[in-house]
Amino acid sequence: RKMELSSGKLARFADGSAVVQLGDTAVMVTAVSKTKPSASQFMPLVVDYRQKAAAAGRIPTNYLRRELGSTDKEILTSRVIDRSIRPLFPVGYFYDTQILCNLLAVDGVNDPDVLAINGASAALALSDIPWNGPIGAVRVGLVDGETIINPTRKQMSSSALNLVVAGAPQNQVVMLEATAENILQQDFCHAIKVGVKHTQQIIQGIQQLVKERGAVKRTVQKLFVAPEEIVECAKKLAFNKIYAVFTDSSHDKISRDEAINKIRLETEEQLKEKFPEAEPYEIMESFNVVSKDIFRNLVLNEYRRCDGRDLTSLRDIKCEVNMFKMLHGSALFQRGQTQVVLCTVTFDSIESSVKSDLISTAVSGIKDKNFMLHYEFPPYATNEIGKVTGMNRRELGHGALAERALKPIIPQDFPFTIRVTSEVLESNGSSSMASACGGSLALMDAGVPVSSAVAGVAIGLITKCSLEKGDIEDYRLLTDILGIEDYYGDMDFKMAGTSKGITALQVDLKLPGIPIKIVMEAIQQATAAKREILQIMNQTLAKPRPNRKESGPVVETIHVPLSKRLRFIGPGAYNLKKLQAQTGVTVSHLDEETYSVFAPTPSAMHEAREFIREICKDDQEVNLEFGAVYTATITEIRDSGVMVKLYPNMTPVLLHNSQLDQRKIKHPSALGLEVGQEIQVKYFGRDPTDGRMRLSRKILQSPATTVLKTLTDKNSIVLGGAVPQSSTSSQ
Repeated sequence: RKMELSSGKLARFADGSAVVQLGDTAVMVTAVSKTKPSASQFMPLVVDYRQKAAAAGRIPTNYLRRELGSTDKEILTSRVIDRSIRPLFPVGYFYDTQILCNLLAVDGVNDPDVLAINGASAALALSDIPWNGPIGAVRVGLVDGETIINPTRKQMSSSALNLVVAGAPQNQVVMLEATAENILQQDFCHAIKVGVKHTQQIIQGIQQLVKERGAVKRTVQKLFVAPEEIVECAKKLAFNKIYAVFTDSSHDKISRDEAINKIRLETEEQLKEKFPEAEPYEIMESFNVVSKDIFRNLVLNEYRRCDGRDLTSLRDIKCEVNMFKMLHGSALFQRGQTQVVLCTVTFDSIESSVKSDLISTAVSGIKDKNFMLHYEFPPYATNEIGKVTGMNRRELGHGALAERALKPIIPQDFPFTIRVTSEVLESNGSSSMASACGGSLALMDAGVPVSSAVAGVAIGLITKCSLEKGDIEDYRLLTDILGIEDYYGDMDFKMAGTSKGITALQVDLKLPGIPIKIVMEAIQQATAAKREILQIMNQTLAKPRPNRKESGPVVETIHVPLSKRLRFIGPGAYNLKKLQAQTGVTVSHLDEETYSVFAPTPSAMHEAREFIREICKDDQEVNLEFGAVYTATITEIRDSGVMVKLYPNMTPVLLHNSQLDQRKIKHPSALGLEVGQEIQVKYFGRDPTDGRMRLSRKILQSPATTVLKTLTDKNSIVLGGAVPQSSTSSQ
């Protein structure tokens, strides 16, 4: 399939601009970077991907009828673009940079998110912004065992894999993001290799465009790197002290941080005296460079980690389930000294599923979902204070990863909406993978019939690069990384799955690309660790509980004949609203005659049953036979006819004057009819438009043989979905 890249026509004031088109889906991406350095001491890169309603031919449905705040899909796509391009900026490039992705047109066939990654790559490569690109990105699907590059939305609906690969020249991997239906390791590895191979064609296309249209890269005022002489001085002053801290495995996260900070303050004071002209950043960065080198060399040369483990060992793992009896499901997952996740499971009605807005559905194909995982990271988890406000981008991304890890094991026909909450109580690395482990245990504790347990682990990477070419000379992969190993390392490789296969993967790099070989080794190492974690989890709870907890919600179905729907619902849905307000249940319409009643507790369901019986007690009916003759009792005389009952607990129905006699009469009194009198009537079914019973006395006045029916009281509105029984007849 043909992907088109163009530049030079739109948004020409931006430093770089590119339009990427696949099919009829088109995305414009712009890149702008300031020429004056930022006050930040990190790379201040902002990526904004916005879904435009007009691109999908829709109007927003909110009050203002315009695009408002960012949706989850927009934030997650922005994060994927950020993670793909950030590693390729020069070290120390601290200039405010903004990437804006503008959807021009969406055809409903091709997803625009991968196009936006390629657009960002092209915009940066064409601009004068210093950037060591380009990169290329493709989506890889797996349909019936066959890998498909950039599959259509229809193909993705039946794909067992949703893998986004961002690759750099020479078959290097920059970023991976994947969701999989528990696929085998060899299939997953093959998909990555195929994806990286296809990214090279996109890279070549961007390189060709840069040759024709590219701008000369600007000369930067200053790159914020530590001067060599200050680094050497810091090394002499602090090497032995830092080495002693990093080789003392008795330290935990807090004590190690405190010890390093103490050395930092002492060293910085001494450096300020020796280099009074140096900027504060240069002093701080010099100490960081020294401590980073010591930490990395310990792993590379001595195969030592700061907590005493070898390179492939896991931290101690403890699991607990059923923490609080009132919760539908709960679990506590602790990995090492400082990794605790409290996961809870809550069931609610299908109506409580996440409803996708029209624009997200049109642009991204996202539909309603009845399984969600929400991740919370309060400041006390890292011994800090901060505002506890709404969810930030990091929390959303971590929660989405854990949700993707667990979604493949949730049964499709589960009758409830499931919400898993994961609250990180202490954190020292890889809390999203701990959320997947804790979430799996909590789901089994809640009695959700999951297909198998899921575990996740994070793999780190420490590399040694050659000074001339910058190629990786040597490397070490670390299993189950600590926060400090993530901070000083080159990769955060998170993988989750079952004992059979992989369900989710996310790879973030700080290097401008790594060979596929390292990715394959990391997958192998993560698979071994995952099996080990699953064995520990299985000792706590090996399979889902056979039954949900007694305090949990209940779902029942109610059979309501069409003729009684109005009675059940009430005028203006009055009865349903009253039922929901008084008992807290939720009633959903399944089909013509079936309703689903969701109750949050068994006692609420009991109340709902009583309420339904109360509103329907005088309206219980048997199945009447078409053409049969019944004995009716007159209950009321009206100008238009008589109200009759066919059996005692029936709501009276009108027998119209036109059906009382062969003669035309204006009032029932002309026939001498009285209240309480019994008459014979013939039943002709119900009116198809309004469900009213059709009876006639007139038809019986012509000579014909009839069968008289005797009726007994039977239920018509049935709790539990049983079908009403038919009446008995006698000659």
